[in-house]
Amino acid sequence: MTVLDRRVVLAPMAGGPSTVALAAAVTSAGGFAFLAGAYLTPDRLRDDIVLLRSAAGAAPFGVNLFAPSPYEPGSAARVLEYATRLQPLADKAGVTLGEPIHGDDSFDAKIEVVVSERPAVVSFAFAWPPADVVDRLRAAGIEVWVTVNDASETAWADELGVDGIVAQGWEAGGHRGGPVDTGLHQAPTRLLLHSVRELTSLPVIAAGGVADPAHVAGLVAAGAHAVACGTAFLRADEAGTADVHRHELTQRTDTVVTRAFTGRSARALVTSWTEVFTEVAPAAYPQVHFLTAPLRAHGKATGQPDLVHLWAGTGHLAARSGPAVAIVDHLSSRL
Repeated sequence: MTVLDRRVVLAPMAGGPSTVALAAAVTSAGGFAFLAGAYLTPDRLRDDIVLLRSAAGAAPFGVNLFAPSPYEPGSAARVLEYATRLQPLADKAGVTLGEPIHGDDSFDAKIEVVVSERPAVVSFAFAWPPADVVDRLRAAGIEVWVTVNDASETAWADELGVDGIVAQGWEAGGHRGGPVDTGLHQAPTRLLLHSVRELTSLPVIAAGGVADPAHVAGLVAAGAHAVACGTAFLRADEAGTADVHRHELTQRTDTVVTRAFTGRSARALVTSWTEVFTEVAPAAYPQVHFLTAPLRAHGKATGQPDLVHLWAGTGHLAARSGPAVAIVDHLSSRL
């Protein structure tokens, strides 16, 4: 497996924090880095891969894509109701809510990009990649990883014939990456790692709430082939994290799993938005994502944290600022 000698993995963080500079720095420090391909145009994804390859030399790296989420016809009415609830917030900010469209994030075109550019690994979140896509990638010499949040999903991954499983525990910041978004409480990282390892011989990458070297070493000792860290790099110099997000990571303590920002369960810092809308937000990704995007962008631009999706894992207070190289060295110091 590509990362057996690279135990610290930079998790993909779509929507801003994931940058070529961050991935290049992590790679140079001996980690394995993912570029977040979600929300990018296919051309931009290709450009980022080319830039990272130039910076990384022969070192391997990965690309993460969102597999298309199925559209549920009955979700339209629920999204419109949610828009009505959000309207006073948008009016106060002077922002027009977005169009709640459903899309596939140019999935087919991005598959063409990665088949052509051949990163070492392509990982998928949100849904299973089609079997023919998996076969195509592997035939091109690209490893395929999928994300699970529940051990019962392991059998699906084995049947699909992938090369690795990212076991994302309940503590993880950002979106639940597994194929079934129940919205219910799920297993913590260590327990999920153990359960998945019991069910498969595939390499397992543990993820969720990891922010210090003891946690990394403990998960490796428990059988993880590598440990993926996202929140731990949000304050890195090279990350594209918004200033308001960086600041709030040091100020707020509590996190919550909520659908309020995108319609898909994701862990964020508690704000007035999560407190008011978590219970009423519908399960409708990416429609809610597009609906709320202008309001969240306004919050970033104006430094209003209560209008921003402040993704954060449960270990966010241990996240360090500084060069990514130093963060990799810190996280791997007990390995």
